[in-house]
Amino acid sequence: MILYHGGNVQVIQPEVIKSNRSLDFGTAFYMTSDYEQAKKWAKLTSERKKQGVPTVNEFEFNDTALSEISVLHFTETSTEWLKLISACRTQHENASEYDLIIGPVANDRTIDVISLYLIGVYDEYEAIRRLLAFKLTDQYAFKSEKALDYLKYRRSIYV
Repeated sequence: MILYHGGNVQVIQPEVIKSNRSLDFGTAFYMTSDYEQAKKWAKLTSERKKQGVPTVNEFEFNDTALSEISVLHFTETSTEWLKLISACRTQHENASEYDLIIGPVANDRTIDVISLYLIGVYDEYEAIRRLLAFKLTDQYAFKSEKALDYLKYRRSIYV
C-alpha cells in the first residue's frame, strides 16, 4: 500500500517526534493514502512554519504489519473515534498502547462540529450525525518505531 506524508522537508527515515500541537491521535508520524490530502498538509506546514518547501514523501507500507503490531482501526466516524480525538486534543492523551492508529481525519471542515461537541453543545450522537455528512480522508498515525519499520521510502515530490 502507498502512503504519503506531507511536510516542509524531505523525510527518508520517518520518526515519531513529539509535537507542540494537539493532534487527532496524539504523538505520531502521520500519513494518508490520499495524495491530495498530503499535498494540502505539505502546503499548510510550509506556510505555518514559514520555512522549507512543500514536500510529499511517498512510502510503501508493508500491510502484513497489520497482523504483527498493535492497531486501532476506525473505518468511519464513531463515538469511540470522537472520544479518542477529543481526549488527544484536549487532555493530551497519547494512546501509546497502539503502534498504529488508522481513521478519518478531523480536519478544518469538521472543527466547528468538534468544537461544539467539546464545549457540550452537541452530545456525541449529534456530533457523529453531523460529521457523517463530511467525506473525510484517512490518516495513519504511526506511533512506534516498530510500526515505522514497516515503511519503505520511495520518493519525495516537491509541490
